[in-house]
Amino acid sequence: MATDVDAMRSHIGAGIPEHLPEHPGISADVDHAPARRQILTQDEKRLALRNALRYFPENLHSDLASEFAAELNTYGRIWMMRYRPTEYEIKSYPIETYPSKSKEAAAIMLMIHNNLDVDVAQFPHELITYGGNGSVFQNWAQYRMVMKYLCEMNDEQTLVMYSGHPLGLFPSSKDAPRVVVTNGMVIPNYSSQDDYDRMNTLGVSQYGQMTAGSYMYIGPQGIVHGTTITVLNAGRMFFGANENLAGITFVTSGLGGMSGAQAKAGVIAGAACIVSEINPHAAHKRHEQGWLSVIADSTDDAIDRMIEAKQNGEAISIGHIGNIVELLERMVERGVSVDLLSDQTSLHNPWQGGYYPVTLSFEDGKKMMSTNPEQFRFEVQTTLRRHAAAVNKLVSAGTYFWDYGNAFLLEASRAGADVMNKDGNGFRYPSYVEDIMGPMCFDYGFGPFRWVCASGNPDDLQVTDKIASEVLSAMAKDSPNEIKQQMLDNVRWIQQASENKMVVGSQARILYADADGRKMIAKAFNDAISSGIISGPVILGRDHHDVSGTDSPYRETANIRDGSMFTADMAVQNFVGDSFRGATWISLHNGGGVGWGEVINGGFGMLIDGSAESERKLLSMLDWDVNNGVSRRAWARNDGAIYAIKRAMESNPNLRVTLPNLAADKLIDSMFTGDE
Repeated sequence: MATDVDAMRSHIGAGIPEHLPEHPGISADVDHAPARRQILTQDEKRLALRNALRYFPENLHSDLASEFAAELNTYGRIWMMRYRPTEYEIKSYPIETYPSKSKEAAAIMLMIHNNLDVDVAQFPHELITYGGNGSVFQNWAQYRMVMKYLCEMNDEQTLVMYSGHPLGLFPSSKDAPRVVVTNGMVIPNYSSQDDYDRMNTLGVSQYGQMTAGSYMYIGPQGIVHGTTITVLNAGRMFFGANENLAGITFVTSGLGGMSGAQAKAGVIAGAACIVSEINPHAAHKRHEQGWLSVIADSTDDAIDRMIEAKQNGEAISIGHIGNIVELLERMVERGVSVDLLSDQTSLHNPWQGGYYPVTLSFEDGKKMMSTNPEQFRFEVQTTLRRHAAAVNKLVSAGTYFWDYGNAFLLEASRAGADVMNKDGNGFRYPSYVEDIMGPMCFDYGFGPFRWVCASGNPDDLQVTDKIASEVLSAMAKDSPNEIKQQMLDNVRWIQQASENKMVVGSQARILYADADGRKMIAKAFNDAISSGIISGPVILGRDHHDVSGTDSPYRETANIRDGSMFTADMAVQNFVGDSFRGATWISLHNGGGVGWGEVINGGFGMLIDGSAESERKLLSMLDWDVNNGVSRRAWARNDGAIYAIKRAMESNPNLRVTLPNLAADKLIDSMFTGDE
């Protein structure tokens, strides 16, 4: 009997079949993306259909034209559902099972499959990994073509990807990246939400989020770690917590996609936590996975359970199926004390299912966003104003609220909510990067380093956990006070990661490390592969949510205050610099986290195989990938970054960074005395 691996190997390189495959239907076993609004004119619909049919030979056009037109009119997109493979399960297989001429190409196939695994992806059949619109591809024809190219390519070719579309294989060199990905790289004046909807519907651009369209998503584990560190440090900074958040409450919203990590993070941090989620499927999925402790029977039940857990010092995540606004307003009515408050709904995508109005049920909201988009927009903005009002009332009673970089404050301000500061030149609440992650982590070079054991063997992951823990523990002993807490937090995290069952999909892990930590851990992995302690190659990567990879004024670079927060030189330079220092693949995106048009981010993936060549590449590339951003942050006069880059220059004589000269505030102020 043929195994699933055999089926995958037999079909993955077939490309687009010459005949019409049987339509697999619309599965009820997975969550599906809501229908998109109808934004195209009739002429543009014709163009969208013409664009879709160019993937197929002319003899199939008459059959496919009516089908694709129906998809466009029904879903607002042409997904090409007929071409979704059903012969094999899409998941990350061991790297050696992929039929390929290039081991690096096989690694990329593994990661693409992980991004589309039904246990990992938010809407797998619409090729959306997380965030409501974070796409790996625009349609299933692209998936089939890419897999065929990756099966056939050699180590002197590079696959070029334009927003999910494979432009083709081009001659390059062994040292070049095997794949170069760009997503959403549109002319700046054409980067509005309407522009995105139009271009995506036409099939000419896509929103790759961060790690979706760059094939580096590892499930919600990444955001679990980031949220755990954020929540833990918020408790330390504002409520005097030490090792954990026992007796501290944390309220937030979002259990779909990446936001599903919040429940697990709250428990790991030790808090009494409520997470609101409007989509019952998403809430029950997290509960079944064990990421959510319980599901409350009602709003008051959720609140009562939180109060009880706080009194008992119990770590618990309580799922509230409903709108976050009704929960917060009820807390205000009851005079409930909340310590930590945030939001992780996908407000970068407010009109297409990232955020639902409190005035509508979930199903009614899904229907209205496509049938009456203007009214849906009105309802969303009304809800945002109520949401902000409830936050303000809780904050006035002692709650600490932060924006999680999901565009909550940005969209609330656009809705006319009371979220601006007294001067009207900024938000009244900080981004978590401004107060916590920026000065504590990013400025010192600490960011989300991740790896995937390409063998698929859980034993390999345990070995890498042990190696990483040993490396970090040794480094922590000699760490200066400026970074000692960061080191100890990550030692604790890596020791807890296995027992908290973080793995969803591929055998992957994430932790925060600086340049030295990333290089030392990666080198230790490479040595262990060479000696056979790790049974197969390891894929290195990171979240784009990092020190260098992302220029995002409302999140990653929110603590850049020299006026350059709206520039994107850093992310672009990171992308280019990684390309010639050893990355296996590289990516550059418009959008990610806070939304299309609001950010530029660059990412990479790197396969290491135990060779001397791998060691050379990882030492060079990982050093640049971090210190590029530390240098930019130092030039912005960030104290931690100045300290960190000076340390880096002391250890590497080939590194010479331009440092700022600091002008005295008194001198600057004296030049403008009396000016308004």
